[in-house]
Amino acid sequence: IVPLAVSVNRFEVPQAAPVAVFKLSQDFSNDQFPQKVNLGVGAYRTDEGQPWVLPVVKKVEKIIVHDDRLNHEYLPILGLPEFRSSASKIALGDDSPAIQEDRVGAVQCLGGTGALKMGAEFLRRFYNGNNNTKTPVYVSAPTWENHNAVFANAGFDDVRPYKYWDAENRGLDLAGFLGDLESCPEHSIFVLHACAHNPTGTDPTQEQWMQIADIMMRRKLFVFFDSAYQGFASGSLEKDAWAVRYFVSMGFEMFCAQSFSKNFGLYNERVGNLTIVAQDADNLKRILSQMEKIVRTTWSNPPSQGARIVAITLNSPELFSEWKDNVKTMADRVLLMRAQLKAKLQALGTPGTWDHITEQIGMFSFTGLNSKQVEYMVKEKHIYLMASGRINMCGLTTKNIDYVAESIHETVTMVQ
Repeated sequence: IVPLAVSVNRFEVPQAAPVAVFKLSQDFSNDQFPQKVNLGVGAYRTDEGQPWVLPVVKKVEKIIVHDDRLNHEYLPILGLPEFRSSASKIALGDDSPAIQEDRVGAVQCLGGTGALKMGAEFLRRFYNGNNNTKTPVYVSAPTWENHNAVFANAGFDDVRPYKYWDAENRGLDLAGFLGDLESCPEHSIFVLHACAHNPTGTDPTQEQWMQIADIMMRRKLFVFFDSAYQGFASGSLEKDAWAVRYFVSMGFEMFCAQSFSKNFGLYNERVGNLTIVAQDADNLKRILSQMEKIVRTTWSNPPSQGARIVAITLNSPELFSEWKDNVKTMADRVLLMRAQLKAKLQALGTPGTWDHITEQIGMFSFTGLNSKQVEYMVKEKHIYLMASGRINMCGLTTKNIDYVAESIHETVTMVQ
């Protein structure tokens, strides 16, 4: 008997490095120390350290379950129309001139990451010439680690940092930021954090945003906002959207990637939206026609559950009001933890200045701890945080904040 020849496909696949935040969570889970604290988690937690399903989300889920008109048919390629329009409205404002002029459109995406991906794929194909992989894409130094990967994966060869964080003064390096805007090639793409900058928690003031916008307009730079924390940062939808709305008022054509993971607590539903502000209605129509082609070959059409929850909430005055209260509950807890951590460090006489803890905004704080101090916190105190010194303020609770403050004090005092 002659054996049949067997063709075997062999994949020469190197082992990928683990994603930092997930490795941190795994290390935390394996730690048996009773006072261990996880400040690396990328999601909201209650004062009991638990995930929080927003009460308004529970209410809307029940509405959906009992609505016999709903089914599981495919959504349109660009997504649920009432979700797309209402999501863009909270970003730009009901009275946005761009919306009134019919030059705003949107693509429902798989979370904020999906919105960035769709925008990046479109820009690589059609911005600054066709299939221009050489257009520089600028991301802040530091930034959310996925920004670099998303644009590189979309085919951009030149992803660069722009100056943002002033480590010595623990704040915004405005001069460096503006300098990079002035010196970069015209038509470069800049990824801007709309509010609650990740990972530093440091945002430009309104006056500084005006300076940034003036240079970007003069130098013909493309604005791509990443808005992952609207309402969650300050507790106010309007305040957190100020920069986005100002740039629109200045006449920019731009993209804004929106995520509803944080402000709705819908982390695993992957609810995102790419808001497109075009030059005119005709240009918008052509952009959306190309977006349809990109979506069709990526996820074909998006899921409905999360989008329905958001759309029903935003389009009901009563539910919308309740949602804003829920969001403010989360924002207020973060602000309280910031104030208490700063006060406890100051009361302990911890070396250095800690004003940046309350000057920063949003879920994350750049503590200023260096790599040796972070290592000491993890190994000796069993407090888990990112290697950059970034902590999630939601990881702090009334039960662990004293231990965390005392540990930071010990670390800063003993480790240089």
